[in-house]
Amino acid sequence: MHNPFHPGDIVQHFKRETLDEEALAQNKYLYKIIDVATHSETGEQMMVYQPLYEDKGMYVRPLEMFLSEVNHEKYPDIKQKYRFEKVEDK
Repeated sequence: MHNPFHPGDIVQHFKRETLDEEALAQNKYLYKIIDVATHSETGEQMMVYQPLYEDKGMYVRPLEMFLSEVNHEKYPDIKQKYRFEKVEDK
């Protein structure tokens, strides 16, 4: 599985497309990539990331899920192809 992200990259979740201007200004659904970690029990690769809004805690999500495509049957109006995509100028 190819991981296109690097520590420090800023990515957006596809739901950012649904936000109004106020929420966009608050950086909602923007995240900073921290790194990829390995689950100590299962060996599963996990993406470690940090929201750029609200609590700014640290979160992990299975790398496979992080890199997955948007379910366009469930979200037909979303243009973004992948669940998370890199933001160039943020």
